[in-house]
Amino acid sequence: MDASIVHSFFLIFGGAAVVASIALYTRQPMIIAYIALGVLFGPSALSLINEPKLMDDMSHVGIIFLLFLLGLDMQPSHLINMLKKASWIALLSSVAFAVLGYFIALAFGYTEIESLIVGIAMMFSSTIVCIKLLPTTVLHHKHTGELVVGLLLLQDIIAIGVLLALYSVSGGGDNGIWQYLMPLFALPLLIAAAFLFVKYILLKLITRFDRFHEYIFLVSIGWCLSMAVAAEYAGLSAEMGAFIAGVALATSPISQYIATHLRPLRDFFLILFFFSIGASFNLSLLGVVIVPALILAVGAMLIKPVVFRFLLKGINEDASTSWEVGFRLGQVSEFSLLIAYLAANIGLIGTEASHVIQATAILSFALSTYVVILNFPNPIAISDRLRRD
Repeated sequence: MDASIVHSFFLIFGGAAVVASIALYTRQPMIIAYIALGVLFGPSALSLINEPKLMDDMSHVGIIFLLFLLGLDMQPSHLINMLKKASWIALLSSVAFAVLGYFIALAFGYTEIESLIVGIAMMFSSTIVCIKLLPTTVLHHKHTGELVVGLLLLQDIIAIGVLLALYSVSGGGDNGIWQYLMPLFALPLLIAAAFLFVKYILLKLITRFDRFHEYIFLVSIGWCLSMAVAAEYAGLSAEMGAFIAGVALATSPISQYIATHLRPLRDFFLILFFFSIGASFNLSLLGVVIVPALILAVGAMLIKPVVFRFLLKGINEDASTSWEVGFRLGQVSEFSLLIAYLAANIGLIGTEASHVIQATAILSFALSTYVVILNFPNPIAISDRLRRD
């Protein structure tokens, strides 16, 4: 097993270094290069990686660290105000995107249940792509970044509800209604416990031993992963737990020090995440799913900015901010991949419908990345004028 992991890491990171160099020379986004490398090395092409499930599980850690670092940059008072303003926008936009996906899938001959699942998968935007393309030192402290983050968090809450419903259908819902009620009770308790722990224990420990940089690094990782696991036990997502852990620390002066030193670790796991997306796709179905997936991905890119522009106008957002938020949220989510996997495993949708969702997600990641890096401030922009980090 160890040899297999070392060999897999060699292929992934050695290959990533090569494709990243090519991407930079050809002025292409590195995210697309990582996904393409996953397709090439995955089971459907060269089959050089024999542990795609292990890679997928490890890449999940990258998303957890991403949300933790995001939380470190969010002041609780600003976040609460934004969530209050954006809640109805998240609900209405989710319904609009679900309707779009449902009718497109129905037009291609998929069953009503399959079309419904496709529609649900279209409701959400990618937390990982959106946050990866937000400047880490500019937009997080500005209104646009707060809007994007607030909408993503609200979408994540809706997605968790969808996943719980699917899990119940799969036979995992033996606890009945409690399975649905537990997260509602657990969320405020988890938030309160996090802030109390940080105030009375964690910050005192960090203050006492702040000379030892290794200790701060270790405690930060332990705190992030502890909250992620606690959230999972409470019926929430690990990502949400990590985000709460970050927000609880955000008011402390140490938060930016922690954020700076954890970014390399985050990037290590995010490369695994994008690689695993490509590696999990079955290329033999590409000819069957490419047309509906392309229409769904392009439809999302065209419709989402329009919907968000219209809805954000209702809370007096200016046109420039509304369009930017819409384009930044113009892709399908990694939650959509989870919905596709789970719905296929329990027999709600067929393999073809599942791969339509997967292909839509991959295409939308690519299209959205190109749109953002060419038009809006971001850390990996081709133009020096737009590069912000």
